Amino acid sequence: MSHSYRDLFVSAGDGLRLYARDYGPETGGGLPVICLPGLARNSEDFHELAEALSRDPLTPRRVLALDYRGRGRSDWDKDWHHYDLKIELDDCLKVLAAAGIGKAVFVGTSRGGLITMALGAAHPELLAGAVLNDIGPVIEARGLLRIRSYVGKLPTPRTLQEGADILRRMSGEQFPAFTDEQWRRLARGTWHETAEGLALSYDSSLIKTLEALDPEAPLPDLWPLFERLKPVPLLVIRGGMSDLLSDETLRLMAERHPGLTAITVPGQGHAPALDGDLLQTIARFAAGIDT
Repeated sequence: MSHSYRDLFVSAGDGLRLYARDYGPETGGGLPVICLPGLARNSEDFHELAEALSRDPLTPRRVLALDYRGRGRSDWDKDWHHYDLKIELDDCLKVLAAAGIGKAVFVGTSRGGLITMALGAAHPELLAGAVLNDIGPVIEARGLLRIRSYVGKLPTPRTLQEGADILRRMSGEQFPAFTDEQWRRLARGTWHETAEGLALSYDSSLIKTLEALDPEAPLPDLWPLFERLKPVPLLVIRGGMSDLLSDETLRLMAERHPGLTAITVPGQGHAPALDGDLLQTIARFAAGIDT
């Protein structure tokens, strides 16, 4: 096997085929870690983190990185209305059950953090701790509108390097400090190789879930969901330039959650790359929950 992970395929409640990368020891070691990506992202975004956690010399741990339906190697759904948090939450539960995981630390980037909050409310017994990457109970509308402006509308690059350049032109203001390698990594989670050339790694119908968004309408109040995370340790990572999670929201989150650790990543917007120093930060956070 050339990969450092196993391929896990699971049937969703409606028969759709779901995919997750399964890293590290299947038994023993520390608490497992479940990685949940952003709206149009997939398991590729967590590769560095999963490698670091699954190969930790002191406590190697099992890491599952999920592809939601319509993303990565999971099946696309014929009905875009099913790209819905409730259905995606149920899909996650199916994957956890198939993998035999009864309690874990969840790492959720953006939409993945919303699913983590929903999980904490619906199945608190599964949640040992949570890392929320650039997401909280108040979502800034301008960030959503920016995401809506490009999801499903990217030109198709001929090479991944060209893809990295497209992403840099589009999101350079959000990530002024990104290296060439970080842009290439972002491209690897955006397109994949096919016989016909590069293809988008998500169903472009995802845009329809955002098109219904009314920028004038109030967004749902997620504070009650956030409150359900109070019993568990929480690490919140915010991009210093994020337009989705504000400084003020992070301050209120810390006020309401006694066990919250907050980290701001300078020079990055939505959502910070889980690499560099953050790998050790998350490893230490998970190790603290083990004990």
